[in-house]
Amino acid sequence: MKAFARVLSALWLGGMMGDREVRAEGSEPFVIEVRDLSANRNVPLARLRTVHGVEYVTDNGGVVAILEPELMGREVFFHVSSDGYRYPEDGFGFRGIRLKVEPGGHQQVSLERVHRAERLYRVTGAGLYDHSVVAGRDTPLREPLLNAKVLGSDSVQNAIWKGKLFWIWGDTNRLAYPLGNFQVTAAVSELPEKGGLAPHRGVDLDYFVDPEKGFVKKVAPLPGEGPTWLSGLVVLPDEEGKEHLLAHFVKVKGFLDVYRSGLCEWDEETEEFREVLVFPEVDAPAPSGHAFLETIDGDSQVVFADPLPRLRMPATYEAWKDPSTYEVLETKSEFVDSDSGREVKPHRGSVAWNPYRGRWTMIFCEQGGESSHLGEIWYAEADASSGPWKHCLQVVTHDRYSFYNPKQHPYFSGPGEKYLYFEGTYTAMFSKAPRKTPKYDYNQIMYRLDLDRMAEEWEERFGEAEGG
Repeated sequence: MKAFARVLSALWLGGMMGDREVRAEGSEPFVIEVRDLSANRNVPLARLRTVHGVEYVTDNGGVVAILEPELMGREVFFHVSSDGYRYPEDGFGFRGIRLKVEPGGHQQVSLERVHRAERLYRVTGAGLYDHSVVAGRDTPLREPLLNAKVLGSDSVQNAIWKGKLFWIWGDTNRLAYPLGNFQVTAAVSELPEKGGLAPHRGVDLDYFVDPEKGFVKKVAPLPGEGPTWLSGLVVLPDEEGKEHLLAHFVKVKGFLDVYRSGLCEWDEETEEFREVLVFPEVDAPAPSGHAFLETIDGDSQVVFADPLPRLRMPATYEAWKDPSTYEVLETKSEFVDSDSGREVKPHRGSVAWNPYRGRWTMIFCEQGGESSHLGEIWYAEADASSGPWKHCLQVVTHDRYSFYNPKQHPYFSGPGEKYLYFEGTYTAMFSKAPRKTPKYDYNQIMYRLDLDRMAEEWEERFGEAEGG
């Protein structure tokens, strides 16, 4: 790995230095690691910016590898920042550090985490471990730089299918052209207990790929013009016990203009979703959002929430195909920020049963947040999926950046697992971001919550018996 890193460093510098390429041979980067003071791990998505505006963003390993020749051998001041983390101010109010940049040198920079949630890694996109590779560090992923030529993907859904995690995303950017895949992207990964990576380390994605292009395959080329978006991904058995992988679809024109809505099913032979049913009205009640299973009066039910539970039916393939079985829910909620007393308006999110807390948990995005219109994420819990949902605690905030459509990953949190994992789409869309974050923009970022800490704070503020 180190030999490869030296070659890569030479090529990188050589490309910048033109006819001075020979002088780049053997050059090694100056490596900075950004650490979380409250956790034994590095921090991805931390920014280090020089006085003359050169900005580095830590990769999934919390690393930046500096190769700029004008910085080598000199003292350099780096402004240090990261959403949800903080570096102390100096006497002039600057948050940063002065370092001697030397080839082959190394420095750690520690940040205080002010988020309740801990940022773990970027799930999708290019250059997940780009700086780590240049620095000669080992990485946990099979594809640490570019997987299936994917640069970014919108809004995640997943479900356990055939013993693996089946993932889908919306519109997906590619390397070769500004227009990518607008007919749904899919991949599978191994569950942690079946040989997959531990959830705090990462997710090894095996994409469905178009063999001719090497880019991800269009897995939902459903009839109609415009993009296809899927939600409500769920696995349900039929009367004979055979399982089906199912989703709700919409076809979109213009800007968020839905003109067709219906149901689709995964076809294992074609490795595509095929149309099953089209609703007569696009706004008809539909099994959309995020699905979870619940036993009610001894019967297995599937509930769809986004973030509040909105629709329920018997947990069978036949019921899913029959809109007459759909029960529209009116879930009680009135979220209030316990710090300010202001109302928190939910946008999108998911509900799941958490065995560690012994309660239903909700992760949702706020609409019209103070720091970001769609970038503030909240945690809530209740004794019943139907609520009442009332209290909430802010767990993530992004400064003028969106982090929408968050989804919990309950299969990463068994009975003895004290962490709750969730991810969402990090993007400059619907925000007032002054610029896009290179490589991170329009991608999925994974976070986790320490439920011991959450339980202590929840019970101190709201009381154990009160639940939601």
